[in-house]
Amino acid sequence: MDGSARGDGGLMTTLVCLGLGYCARHYVSEFGKRFDRVVGTTRSAQRAAALAQARLGGRPADMLVFDGTTPSRELAGAIAQADALLISAAPAEGRDPVLPALEDEIARAPRLKSAVYLSSLGVYGDSGGAWIDEAVETSPALARRGRTRIDAELNWRSLAARRSLPVAILRLGGIYGPGQNAMVRLRRGTVHRIAKPGHVSNRIHVYDIAQAIDAAFARRADGIFNVVDDEPASPSEQIAFAAHLIGIDPPPEIPYAQAGKLVSPMTLSFYDGCIRARNEKLKAVLGVRLRYPTYRDGLRALYAAGDHLAVAAPAAPAKP
Repeated sequence: MDGSARGDGGLMTTLVCLGLGYCARHYVSEFGKRFDRVVGTTRSAQRAAALAQARLGGRPADMLVFDGTTPSRELAGAIAQADALLISAAPAEGRDPVLPALEDEIARAPRLKSAVYLSSLGVYGDSGGAWIDEAVETSPALARRGRTRIDAELNWRSLAARRSLPVAILRLGGIYGPGQNAMVRLRRGTVHRIAKPGHVSNRIHVYDIAQAIDAAFARRADGIFNVVDDEPASPSEQIAFAAHLIGIDPPPEIPYAQAGKLVSPMTLSFYDGCIRARNEKLKAVLGVRLRYPTYRDGLRALYAAGDHLAVAAPAAPAKP
């Protein structure tokens, strides 16, 4: 893409977002005007109706229901007209909901020029805290959270090769941004501060994810890219910093060995591996300059914007 809203020959350009979730909505809000039409999917008719009323980047998206099984005629038609695909639908029940249902439609789409698949750092499993880049092999045996993502990545790469379609696979760090960050969770009283010595992970602000998606479309990028910040840090440290910003004491640390009694297995799975992911390829190949290179930059900006004030603080306990 060249930054204009028109494609080859003056035809309308269409973006189809398979899964109009948090990251996809922010992408459309920031960069959706590059397209004449944006089509999004969600799993329920109620959610589709709500999103159809939202104005993302000043206009609504055309919403369709897709439950990950049989695509509607309308969705098949939208893919046939698509110039770009953004796949952000997360695995459900241990399977990728997109390619098994839509592979034939995507393979035949005559105007499709570029696809972006949002994956996760969870595909790496555990590097023992060593710095790693995209050349590191994924490990299904170690990547408890990432096994389905690994399979989906391989299937998208296979489709890309068969169809000669550029597919950028963006492996995202821990996502945060407006309405979804440690300050909001602290205000809601829904955060646990788990202490696991030596554990670190990368974060990434949703605006920088949107930048990476846009760069991948603009360059018709192909391959794998870590979309992460510059400074991996412990979740406990990040929560403590967020508490400091909003002027409260951080929750007491819970030893990792005891955390299983308080949090879900999925939450605990984020502590399985210790990874420091490099982002040089994101910067050199996609040309992305991070707006928020550390979690402190991102949280300070969210605090300055008053994001934490949109959530009511938990009520104080009644005095005896």
